[in-house]
Amino acid sequence: MTDLNARRVSAAIIPAVVVLLGFSGNFVARGVVDSFLVFMQPVEAEFGWHHGALTQVYSVYLITLGLMSPLTGMIIDHWGPKVTYIAGAICIATAMFIAGRATEIWQLHISVGVLCGAGSSAMGMVPAAALIGRWFDRNMSLAIAIAYAGVGTGMLAIVPLTQASIDNFGWRETYTILFWCVAALLPVLLLLPWRIIAGGAQGNPRARMKPANGTSPDPEWTVRNAVGTLEFWLLVQAFFFTAMAAYLTTVQTIAFLIDRGYPALDAAFAFGVAGMLSIFGVLLSGWASQKFGIRRSALVSYAGTLIGIVALFAFSIWPHGVLVLIFVLGFGASQGARGPVISSLNARIFAQGRVGSIYGLIFMLMSFGAATGSWLSGRLYAWTNDYSAAFVVAAFAILLAGAPFVFTRRLTHATEMPPPLI
Repeated sequence: MTDLNARRVSAAIIPAVVVLLGFSGNFVARGVVDSFLVFMQPVEAEFGWHHGALTQVYSVYLITLGLMSPLTGMIIDHWGPKVTYIAGAICIATAMFIAGRATEIWQLHISVGVLCGAGSSAMGMVPAAALIGRWFDRNMSLAIAIAYAGVGTGMLAIVPLTQASIDNFGWRETYTILFWCVAALLPVLLLLPWRIIAGGAQGNPRARMKPANGTSPDPEWTVRNAVGTLEFWLLVQAFFFTAMAAYLTTVQTIAFLIDRGYPALDAAFAFGVAGMLSIFGVLLSGWASQKFGIRRSALVSYAGTLIGIVALFAFSIWPHGVLVLIFVLGFGASQGARGPVISSLNARIFAQGRVGSIYGLIFMLMSFGAATGSWLSGRLYAWTNDYSAAFVVAAFAILLAGAPFVFTRRLTHATEMPPPLI
């Protein structure tokens, strides 16, 4: 009877713990790392380093985050979430400790760039999506959406608090405060019931037990055989071009609005509100995909993004505030909305296999899309001396991203695929 009651308690509580863990990991990782954006000005003022050199630190972070994603997936598949999350927290805490004592810019590349990239990957959506997939089936999209919401919430909460701390205590002292805050998470992580968390819900195909040597006696999906499926590349297409369109747009938004005569403070406010709306957009997307189906929810979110980009382009022709409002509502509410859909589809399609490793590769390729968009936005401005060209390419990228949900049923009617026989 005791074992039965324990299983009932686990079935009721652990799923909520898993979702909270995913939300908290994204909250801490993204909020702490993105706080570097407010450290740049005081660091530049103290050392006289060029602003462009400091932005390269953030580029190193983005590259590391993408490259580490497949490795993070392999770690959670082979060694479990305990190793993954604790290693991530140690990486970020160590990064804050080193950054607070930096005297050379290469130390920021190592700490904020490499260590934060590795830590954010280990505490981000790759492990969160893998664990949620083990505990949820029917409500998986909504659960993943809640975990995704930690990204925007962390940015909104931690970045302003960091700025206030820098203003009152200084940037080195603030890095020390962040170090102790992240280090304080380690005892909490150590006390979590990791064996139960890693196991998954009874009857869930993504929660089946593996032998101790990490191999499976039955056929299973691996990265090698998953990349040979059309479904994998359709997921990559949707994620890659969505990220590309997002970074083609967001990198240039504030500069474009100011260049067209929009007040600088209002431009920054509009950009911030758009980011805030992404939290609600992610949650709404997770709920809508369950209520109305994947195809409808995905296409509505893509339409919102496209309308926002078109409105921003139209502002270059007719600079009226209503177009900025349309951009904020359409683009902002759709930011990140495809994340829960892609994550849940990956977990569902490749349920009988190494879901974390496969999603890690998809996430890495998505990161390359973000890097491509960021780089291309700058090149298009250099070639045309105008910001609008980036918005035109972004609109085309969104059409490519939404195509898998229009011209094929492989994603909109996705079911668990049996792994190939070896």
